[in-house]
Amino acid sequence: MILIKYYGFNKRGGLTSHLFCCCTVIKILIFMTSVTEILLPRDFVWAASTSSIAVTATVLSKNQCKFSTATAALSFGNLDPANPINKTVNTSITFRCMGSSPIATFLINDDDGLYETGPNANRMRHSTLGAEYIPYSFALNPRTGNVPKNTLQTLTISGTVSGLDYQDAATGNYSDTVVITLTP
Repeated sequence: MILIKYYGFNKRGGLTSHLFCCCTVIKILIFMTSVTEILLPRDFVWAASTSSIAVTATVLSKNQCKFSTATAALSFGNLDPANPINKTVNTSITFRCMGSSPIATFLINDDDGLYETGPNANRMRHSTLGAEYIPYSFALNPRTGNVPKNTLQTLTISGTVSGLDYQDAATGNYSDTVVITLTP
């Protein structure tokens, strides 16, 4: 036997609770359906809402791609709060794809760094004041592509710090580490 607690209103508008067995619940559901049919106009139509989702895929080659260097530095240098201007810097690293097919399809991603607040919300943290951060943007170019095998390719890495983001920042050194992954 299944018991279900049901809350409803009594004749004076007060909230009451009732305990029903399984057979009574079926009667309540039938009654609720009947009430709905009585209260709604015959030409009533439930509104439908739609949404579309873009579905994409990249089939990577059977080749193997590797970075030629294991590390790179993206240094913003000195940021002067007395003259808070946007500062963009670039660096690059190279990679090569090897394997059986003559053309390799690659994909490059990053993890948004150690102190990100969400996707593409990178931040550098102060070296001694753990609650002080400076946000920055981070971009990779190209992120994906088709390249001939055994040909050296260049990945350009760009970063920008907005002057508004460091004009009131605490004095000191800030840093972050971003991991870049190259597949296949």
